[in-house]
Amino acid sequence: MRSMFILTTAAALAASGGFEPVPSFQASKLLAPKLLKGPHHTVSEPVKVESYYLEFHIVSTFGEMDAEGRTVLATRLAEVDALARLSEVSKSEVFVKAAGGAVLNVGKGVAMVVKDPGATAEGIGKGVKRFGTNLGRKAKRGAESATTDDKKPDDASKTDADKAAEASTSAANSVLGVNGSARRWAQKLSVDPYTTNPVLHKALVDIGKIDAAGGIAAKVVVPIPMVVSTTATVGGLVWGKDPEELRKINEKAVADLGASKDVAARFFRNGNYTLTNQTRFIAALGAVKAKGCADYVDAAAEASDEREALFFVESAELLAGLHKTSPVTAILEDSRGMIARTGSRAEALLPFDYLRWTQPLEKAVIEIAERAKKELGATTLGVRIVGKASEAARKGLAESGWQVKEGVAEGLGTQPAD
Repeated sequence: MRSMFILTTAAALAASGGFEPVPSFQASKLLAPKLLKGPHHTVSEPVKVESYYLEFHIVSTFGEMDAEGRTVLATRLAEVDALARLSEVSKSEVFVKAAGGAVLNVGKGVAMVVKDPGATAEGIGKGVKRFGTNLGRKAKRGAESATTDDKKPDDASKTDADKAAEASTSAANSVLGVNGSARRWAQKLSVDPYTTNPVLHKALVDIGKIDAAGGIAAKVVVPIPMVVSTTATVGGLVWGKDPEELRKINEKAVADLGASKDVAARFFRNGNYTLTNQTRFIAALGAVKAKGCADYVDAAAEASDEREALFFVESAELLAGLHKTSPVTAILEDSRGMIARTGSRAEALLPFDYLRWTQPLEKAVIEIAERAKKELGATTLGVRIVGKASEAARKGLAESGWQVKEGVAEGLGTQPAD
């Protein structure tokens, strides 16, 4: 009885403050028909949004996959499409003849469940909930812990930076076995050669071994992909450069931003970034080079799982997109959220699917507004969201001084699935 009273009281308090409960959606009302269902996939109807990202479930010819966020959904659907095209091509007479009888079994011999955005099950999902509590200062500076909801007693002494440095995930291992031939096939399929999708990764590694001399790719025509890959914005680098050369390019680019050797080392040690996502992040910041970019590398080094890492990547890409039309002069330092100054205005760049009004969000936007005015000298405030904000969130943001613009995807390496 007492626990029921507490829950009822909590619900009443939330309602009195205008805070919103966790909503649910239907995929059929969010996605275009061709994305909802294709010849090799179906997106399940129930869609949750526990934090800032829509959570999709995909049932495909190549296994079941979770996609946390619209951009990840676009990537996963592109990967399913690529696997289907590769499977068909591998059965063609031209391929069989060029391969000398070698057989490519696409989708065989790997775990058939892909957790978003990589293949590791542990920690997926928790990171988004933790991250949702902190859009403010960097955790390692002791402002707000990004792990308050889920932290276990035995890791209380570790900062997010410590855990990020210790990460040993599929992202860190995605380079293994990817040779020049595998990268050429990834380019033909318009996919990330360093994908953390284990089914696609194995298919690329296997075809790289079969096509070791690189002769088959030139002889085979692969159909045009359904969805543009994440890799499109940095394709020339990730498809054309070997991993070691690309790492050196990225290291120099981070140094050019003004990041210290210690900050750079922690960022590159973070196994939650694939080589491709490292490159996307660094290329986006390098296109801007405004005051505070080096500090954002420091913030990004704290990413404690792949979803958080992708948040930092996409935030940097939104910054580069804004900079093309409204030159950015500075970004807010000591901040996990990307807050950019352009003219006399501060823009919060949020690569989120759905923004609902919650107590942590209210606290964050008030604090960020004060800091943007004081530290960036901004006189007006704007929020750019890739997805949408609820009516309550738009109202709460407006009352806190923020003007909201929805559907902003300029600069993102992968466009959200419609």
